[in-house]
Amino acid sequence: MEEVKVLLAEDDVNLGTLLKEYLLAKGYKTDLYVDGEMAYKGFTKNTYDICILDVMMPKKDGFALASDIRVLNTKIPIIFLTAKSQKEDILEGFKIGADDYLTKPFSMEELLVRVEAVLRRSINDKGSTNQAEFSIGAYRFDTNKQLLEFNGETIKLTTKESELLKLLCHNRNEVLERNIALRSIWIDDNYFNARSMDVYITKLRKHLSQDPAIEIINVHGKGFKLIVPDVVS
Repeated sequence: MEEVKVLLAEDDVNLGTLLKEYLLAKGYKTDLYVDGEMAYKGFTKNTYDICILDVMMPKKDGFALASDIRVLNTKIPIIFLTAKSQKEDILEGFKIGADDYLTKPFSMEELLVRVEAVLRRSINDKGSTNQAEFSIGAYRFDTNKQLLEFNGETIKLTTKESELLKLLCHNRNEVLERNIALRSIWIDDNYFNARSMDVYITKLRKHLSQDPAIEIINVHGKGFKLIVPDVVS
């Protein structure tokens, strides 16, 4: 596995140094920048695999920095660190193109889990970004038309059903973490959105019920897994 390179922008030097040392200990090559302008210059001169950006920074805040980074690289994963928990700030981050966010204070272990999850999703997306159709056992799924076909019959999916099934397909036979699905589709991983997602999972199970080999199972404490038998070509 190639070494992952992290751009860390955090104006609190003590916290930034602690985060850098922790990530280095976990095998992530990490460069720390203490303001947005320095971070942007560093991004233009070096190659990174993921950016971890504090929102409140001098000279250039995290949102402005992320916008500038997105001009140069539209795909690099970005995680925001914020002391703010207002929904407006979270939404602003996702509009700019954030992949995830952490509200201070947070544990080092949580940061690591988020980094690993975002990188894993990024790797999956690189191989499947342009894929518009999926085979799910005996089903055919057209993401553009939001159609699920079985034996010549078609089911028109809602937008959220389609988005959720697409995420499951990208992670077929692997766990789709609840928080990733919620933040990707519902933006906010609150209790009510989580209950809403459970309803859509139930609907998808019903839609896929005509092929007994297909399952969407609950993975306790983690998320969901779309079980699709491997087809030998």
